[in-house]
Amino acid sequence: MAKKPASADNPSSAKNGVTPPDLGGADVGGESPQKASPIPADALISESYAEEQADGGETHQIAGGEVAVLTTQQGIPVADDQNSLKQGARGPTLLEDFHFREKIFHFDHERIPERVVHARGYGAHGFFELTDSLADVSRADVFQRVGEKTPAFVRFSTVAGSKGSFDLARDVRGFAVKLYTQEGNWDLVGNNIPVFFIQDAMKFPDLVHSVKPEPDRAFPQAASAHDNFWDFISLTPESFHMIMWTMSDRAIPRSFRTMEGFGVHTFRLLDASGKSTFVKFHWKPKQGLQSVVWNEAVKINGADPDFHRRDLWDAINGGDFPEWELGVQLFDDAFADSFDFDVLDATKLIPEELVPIRVVGRLVLDRVVDNFFAETEQVAFCTQNVPPGIDFSNDPLLQGRNFSYLDTQIKRLGGPNFTHIPINAPKCPVAHFQQDGHMAMRNPKGRVNYEPNSWGAAEGGPREDRELGFPSFVEDASGRKQRVRSETFADHYSQARQFFVSQTPIEQKHIGDAIVFELSKVERPDIRSRVVSHLLNIDEGLAGTVADGLALAAMPSAAQAARPTIADLPASDALSIVKNGPASFKGRKLGILLSDGADAGLFNALVKEINQVGAVYEVVAPKIGGVTLSDGTKVAAKQKIDGGPSVLFDAVAVVVSDEGAGLLAGDAAAQDFVRDAFGHCKFIGLTKEAEPIFAKGGISDLLDDACIPLAGANDAAAFVDAIAALRFWPRELKVDLDAQ
Repeated sequence: MAKKPASADNPSSAKNGVTPPDLGGADVGGESPQKASPIPADALISESYAEEQADGGETHQIAGGEVAVLTTQQGIPVADDQNSLKQGARGPTLLEDFHFREKIFHFDHERIPERVVHARGYGAHGFFELTDSLADVSRADVFQRVGEKTPAFVRFSTVAGSKGSFDLARDVRGFAVKLYTQEGNWDLVGNNIPVFFIQDAMKFPDLVHSVKPEPDRAFPQAASAHDNFWDFISLTPESFHMIMWTMSDRAIPRSFRTMEGFGVHTFRLLDASGKSTFVKFHWKPKQGLQSVVWNEAVKINGADPDFHRRDLWDAINGGDFPEWELGVQLFDDAFADSFDFDVLDATKLIPEELVPIRVVGRLVLDRVVDNFFAETEQVAFCTQNVPPGIDFSNDPLLQGRNFSYLDTQIKRLGGPNFTHIPINAPKCPVAHFQQDGHMAMRNPKGRVNYEPNSWGAAEGGPREDRELGFPSFVEDASGRKQRVRSETFADHYSQARQFFVSQTPIEQKHIGDAIVFELSKVERPDIRSRVVSHLLNIDEGLAGTVADGLALAAMPSAAQAARPTIADLPASDALSIVKNGPASFKGRKLGILLSDGADAGLFNALVKEINQVGAVYEVVAPKIGGVTLSDGTKVAAKQKIDGGPSVLFDAVAVVVSDEGAGLLAGDAAAQDFVRDAFGHCKFIGLTKEAEPIFAKGGISDLLDDACIPLAGANDAAAFVDAIAALRFWPRELKVDLDAQ
């Protein structure tokens, strides 16, 4: 790929818009943060390391105070903590980068036994079926034969929280797929968001440290709404595209089944001749996209912190197998060179309107695990696990992940033989001379444990095969050995703006609300102001909304941009959840609040219609023993009203008798049931007898077109058709103070 020229009016590639840490104290009144003076190139640590450490180490005078010289654990001063060592500005990361290796290794080993990130996860088994051969661009066996099924294991996760955290944190969701192909395991270790916070793996420990519980107080858990995270983000302009995604409803999905998955990075496909085609991988949910609203997420975490886990478990065990389409964006060097952004930059995406998605297969999850620890907890994903026909690009974040993941798994699972654990074992023949080590369950047979050897085919063991073996893409790499960020990575705001303008007005409102909420938990005013200064480079309206929501004393100046924002990038409908919602209520859950004496015909009609569209329902009642309907039928309850709030359902129906309504109208939980359903913009079905409950809930005068009367069984079909829309968003503008 041709190297893209640097812009003459941009800062040097060594800086590329990376803001140095704000070490000068608080930035009050919306002024720009003080910049740290560069550390002298000839800075050396003290001869007496122990004595200097006791005094805090050697320091340099900068604006606002003194700062210690950053060193490795061996005491070697660090010249650049922002970029890994590469061969050329866009070349591969070099193995000799001891600072990166030490930093990432130490990070990988910080905690045992749970994962440092993606600790809270849930997995299931299934298969991948090829529906369109990619033999024209890849020699990978998994892409050759249409109709062939490949065993799969998928693990979904949250990033920031511990194993014991709740499911509905505002967070990125991991979407890791292990395909047991005939040429070895392929691990596509992605997320539900197609971009990431950082461009270089050197910064991964810093990113995760900043979002994890603050080390002195060990909170907040599974939350980014605190000073450390936003301090880091406000000093890292490259993160703001990802911030738009994580502050959108993408970060609070309704279920694993209703979110997309992305490979994030640019990979290569190689055909039999070694010809390369760039590729980005996408998982598209067949049930459409769906998220919850923030107030709903908070309440779900209290009512059922295992909401996502339970949903996946129940769906698979109920025969409603989750399914995604595998789509690929394929492009060549000519497109890569002409694209406005660098395809090696993990903070960027390629709009589907520019490179359409080609659907080549489907992923179906049809079996839950037998044992959570043995499978979900012990499964080990490594980005470097790819079969012949798939290869890597020089994306520095991907290169760093390839380097890091193996070490992480060795540490977490106790040794180098984690592939002997059944969930990680390939389902194809395995032959090598690796032996012994912790947890070795099998060793090569015979006397030969090395190669080359002269023992012959019968005794000599496996040999390399140039035809069948893994081929790396043949690429010329040249350039100075240096720590540098390519100039082509320098645009930090244009795609962030493109994402924002691609959202519907209600989604834009949610982004503004989310940023205001998060920053309202940040104690330092200068950090809040600094974030707004970046938002000014994305959308002035959004910046104004956030500044007003925080009651900033003054609007800050826009942050200095390494490259000016491209303001006319076209909106992309594929980036909106609302525009890619479901076509029916299939796979969703209706909550039916019942009382003794409720209309049996109406209840049975609702159940019939829900079953016909492939949805499920749960009965909520005053007592878990259930109710007796108008015809004397007894119906068991799944939830008692105190433990079955409306946040657990996609829509609700209140079917009660006069006597039942009188009982429930005075119950706080029943009032919350209808009030929350209304406040969360859900569709509500209600019988005339239910009106006192809504009156006591304070919303009887607010009922709108999405509050659908249920006079009898004949109304059930129309109600179930209507609730396919999932939300009635115009209502939010009437019930939210921030919208007034």
